[in-house]
Amino acid sequence: MGKEKKQKNFFVGLLGNYIAVLKLLLTTLFLLCFVATFLQFITSPFTISTSDLRVCISRVSQVITTTLPPLPPPSPPPPPPQEQLLQNGILKRVFNPYGSAAYNFITMGAYRGGLNTFAIVGISSKPLHVYSNPTYECQWEPNERTNLSTKPTSTVGYKILPDWGYGRVYTVVVVNCTFSESVNSDNRGGKLILYASTSGGGDTNLNITDKFEVLTEKPSTLDVSIFTSKPKYDYFYCGSSLYGDLNPNRVREWIAYHANFFGPRSHFVIHDAGGVHEKVLKVLKPWMDLGYVTLQDIRDQERFDGYYHNQFMVVNDCLHRYKFMAKWMFFFDVDEYIYVPPKSNIKTVMDSLEEYNQFTVAQMTMNSKVCHSDDYGKTHRKWGFEKLIYKDVKKGIRRDRKYAVQPRNLFATGVHMSQNLQGKTTHKTEGLIKYFHYHGTIAERKESCTMFVNSTQVTYDKTPYELDTTMRDIASEIKKFEIKMIGSSVNKALRNNNQLSNLNFTRWG
Repeated sequence: MGKEKKQKNFFVGLLGNYIAVLKLLLTTLFLLCFVATFLQFITSPFTISTSDLRVCISRVSQVITTTLPPLPPPSPPPPPPQEQLLQNGILKRVFNPYGSAAYNFITMGAYRGGLNTFAIVGISSKPLHVYSNPTYECQWEPNERTNLSTKPTSTVGYKILPDWGYGRVYTVVVVNCTFSESVNSDNRGGKLILYASTSGGGDTNLNITDKFEVLTEKPSTLDVSIFTSKPKYDYFYCGSSLYGDLNPNRVREWIAYHANFFGPRSHFVIHDAGGVHEKVLKVLKPWMDLGYVTLQDIRDQERFDGYYHNQFMVVNDCLHRYKFMAKWMFFFDVDEYIYVPPKSNIKTVMDSLEEYNQFTVAQMTMNSKVCHSDDYGKTHRKWGFEKLIYKDVKKGIRRDRKYAVQPRNLFATGVHMSQNLQGKTTHKTEGLIKYFHYHGTIAERKESCTMFVNSTQVTYDKTPYELDTTMRDIASEIKKFEIKMIGSSVNKALRNNNQLSNLNFTRWG
């Protein structure tokens, strides 16, 4: 009892000292300010400068600092459990966990899929999903809880892992939240809450559950007509993560070609993971100003070690963010060019595939080094697909395919196709549509052509190639289209990038 009284008196005395010192400090500062103000209004040889005041105040502070008693040191943390020798002679070892190896869930976006369904797109610890079974619960919380009909409602979240096991530290997770009835039907607003539980993964003694808000709908902002109305765009491009030192010329050619190919009712979403440097931005900006391109900065995702700059997460976010804005959604890369035969166009081809909710496109692999000798000395003035005209004709090998979908019928997607959709898929599109692939050219800043041949057939690196001028034949049309749409601003911006690099050319024939 006496010890507690002494401690109480000590803290009362300590508090009293602080109050007294604080009063002294405030009084001193008030007097100094009063004197400095008063001296400005009298004529006197005596002056006091700002530096004099600083010296004076610093001395007062030193006196106060030396007067204050030191604070008691903080209590040290309790020591971790130690191993111990049990009575039966067994040495019981102890394991002490610290920190966290990976986040439970990292969200990129959450989107409505209808009146009662949502999709949450993100990444999560890959070992947690490979070796355990984390679970999710979705809850809708209305803004106004005036009666039983506006109370929070919950449902089990159905998880989809769409990256085919390619994840690294993190794997992609799409959580589907489908409620038994419409939510926010009164349009008064609310929020979607996700409960992410480890279910004993990482530590079987613990079931850690993280609760976080993933989507907020403000009052009177829900437009339900979007789910049934005609989409704004006929054709929509969802691009993968762009990274590295990209060649602005190749980006310029790609966007001009596809803006012409898909037409005015098309849109392109470009995801910048570090590849859109100043000159690439100058190429894209005119198309952004015309409403053809949306550029998203996703560089922050580089903090989290997922497959290929979190490519699967990016395309799934694009799918769900824009699924009601597009009739058809395409997934391919910026070194690939979609093509249909001359006697058809993209509309007639897509109309013929209307019964399918997904179709894949065959690849035509083009050589990225060999050019025709007719172009020797002129390649720096030609576009990439204009001068790279030798097609890989090796038989009996599997080539990657790209694809297009009717996005309203998908739950999740991949890079080369979706495995999470309702409806039919077809791979029989030969003769209807294909794509030309110029592998590696998008990141090649030097001149692509390093070998020139005067032949319709050539073998390069043990692979047979044949002359194919399909894309070369339409280059002039694309160049005229670009000038018509955005003028010559891109030419001026890239003038210094079009100089021939010092390479050793090989010329045959």
